[in-house]
Amino acid sequence: MTDVFGLSHKDTSPANSQARHEQVVFCSDERSGLRAIIAIYNTALGPALGGTRFYPYDSEQAALADVLNLSRAMAYKNALAGLDLGGGKAVIIGDPAIDKNEAMLRAYGRFVQSLGGRYFTACDVGTYSEDMDLVARESSYVTGRTQANGGAGDSSILTAYGVFQGMRAAVEHVHGTPELRGRRVGVEGVGKVGHRLVDHLVEPGAEVVVCDVSERAVDRVL
Repeated sequence: MTDVFGLSHKDTSPANSQARHEQVVFCSDERSGLRAIIAIYNTALGPALGGTRFYPYDSEQAALADVLNLSRAMAYKNALAGLDLGGGKAVIIGDPAIDKNEAMLRAYGRFVQSLGGRYFTACDVGTYSEDMDLVARESSYVTGRTQANGGAGDSSILTAYGVFQGMRAAVEHVHGTPELRGRRVGVEGVGKVGHRLVDHLVEPGAEVVVCDVSERAVDRVL
């Protein structure tokens, strides 16, 4: 396995997977323990926008693969939404329940700031609006902050509702009605978005089956 954070020179081993990305930045801050990767897939439509995922990846290569795929998906997602934004994403390697701290998030913010507005960050798996407030202490290129600090607050609320409406539209396309009562729906992952989605599905009478790598997350929706 390539230790990208331990190299004193640029690692070119993932060159094939990075070939279509405009920029991939490896971020390391020894004092706070930060290890992060920021990937900018494309800025043809505008600065890259995508959230920061804080996750205990099994390896640095797994983190790199994830951020490359996610940033590419964000480029298409933003384009399909008609936004003047490109696609980007970032990952912080670690367990957010154990490793996350203010110094680390602020160090990460300094790396975001160093990109000069080519990348705007936001919340994702393992990060919250309160975390973005800390990142924003070091960077001007942060969205998804708390309402108390001028942001829109928790984006998972609207994300879950959007997924729910997408499900209703899909059911209507297939069955001629958006009615979900009596239909069995599987929800894989019941974190910030998933547990809200379950609430939306249960309310109209859908039968919901859930799974998650976290037993605590599953217990929260039972």
